[in-house]
Amino acid sequence: KIGRFMFRARVHGVCMLAPATGCPLLRRCQPPIHQHTFRRPGQSFRSTARPPISLFVVGAVVTSKRRQLRCVSRAGSGMASFGMTGHANGAESLDLAAAVGPGVPSLSAQSVALLKEHGVILEPIHPLGAKVLGLDLRGPEPPAVVLEALQAEMASRGFLVFKDQGVLSGDEQCRASKFWGGREMHSTHGVHPKAPNAHIFRLSNNPDVGINGVGPQWHNDGSFEVGVFSHVGYHIVRVPENGGDTCFVHQGAAYDALPREKQQYWSRLVSVNATSGVLHPLVHDHPISKRRSVYLHLGMTGGVLEKLEGKDGFRLLEEGDLVRLFNEYNDLLNNGLPDKGEYAVSYNYKEGDCIFIDNLAIAHKASPQAHEDPGKQGLRILHRTTVKAMRPFLPGFGLPPTATRELLMDAMEAAGGKGVFVAGGLGVRRG
Repeated sequence: KIGRFMFRARVHGVCMLAPATGCPLLRRCQPPIHQHTFRRPGQSFRSTARPPISLFVVGAVVTSKRRQLRCVSRAGSGMASFGMTGHANGAESLDLAAAVGPGVPSLSAQSVALLKEHGVILEPIHPLGAKVLGLDLRGPEPPAVVLEALQAEMASRGFLVFKDQGVLSGDEQCRASKFWGGREMHSTHGVHPKAPNAHIFRLSNNPDVGINGVGPQWHNDGSFEVGVFSHVGYHIVRVPENGGDTCFVHQGAAYDALPREKQQYWSRLVSVNATSGVLHPLVHDHPISKRRSVYLHLGMTGGVLEKLEGKDGFRLLEEGDLVRLFNEYNDLLNNGLPDKGEYAVSYNYKEGDCIFIDNLAIAHKASPQAHEDPGKQGLRILHRTTVKAMRPFLPGFGLPPTATRELLMDAMEAAGGKGVFVAGGLGVRRG
């Protein structure tokens, strides 16, 4: 027993950690589970989402005869063996370039001038992002120099709001999405019956109209992929009368806000996705801006590896380290909002807005109002699209793109059998 909040039990050599409502370590109680039924083409299924942190599994015992890692599924279906395969990526270490100055950079005067020559006006949003005026996403594809300048500003300031677009059709939004990044759609979501096509992730505070309860924690979309989505589009189809913002935070400026010792520590950390086992660095250099940035999904992380100092190998973070990391990351990003800092914004949608973000430059989350009853907030409908990666988002340190069972078992042994990893479902949640 740990206080009155959790209990441990060893079953077949596995130490489990069961959550209890109201644990102060986790900083919030567990709200009800939200269920949604939606479809992929030719398939119907039900998803279950639970917003808060839940630590379900702590480690495994290593024996001299056999090493076995087992996990408890979120559905409570008992013990299930866990194993993933991966291949070496050839990287020898996490190669970090120098940071590109503190804070959120200003718009490039050269880009502003170039775009103006093509009839496109770029105006900054404080403290990050920019408005784009004079570019109709339904029109002919803009020249390559225009797209390149806009994509560079997305990488630098995080997101662009294309104003006065009206209501784009699903096909029109997909066409505009393919202006960026890998220039192909990469759609992995469920498809609501009212979505205009299979590439539109239709979100709403009314489950009859769209999928509800998505994204209440800071995250980057597609963290379960080796190639995290390069860009993401958010087109507001129905603006709620009483608020339904999306919050955006600049992950380069967030890195700058860390104390130096924390920067060094986080640079040794690698997250393990709960659903796929994909590995991503907590600190990386942005592929376009080269800006050193933080990265962590606070809704789908199953565990975190730490590169051991002065020697080979990794250890899985223990319970206290993991919860502390998630709370510190959440606080770091929240502290960017205007009442505390200058590197995050809660964006209030206007009719005709179509936002495109650089998915490795900024994290985002839905505001609480985005999911509230439409009778109170008004109906909210948002169409999301996701774009193929420009290149794999690799963990460095010579690690494979995806965790292997051997890697996790070695990391568990290095942690003295006390490391935390949650396989399947939503992983460890931080609300």
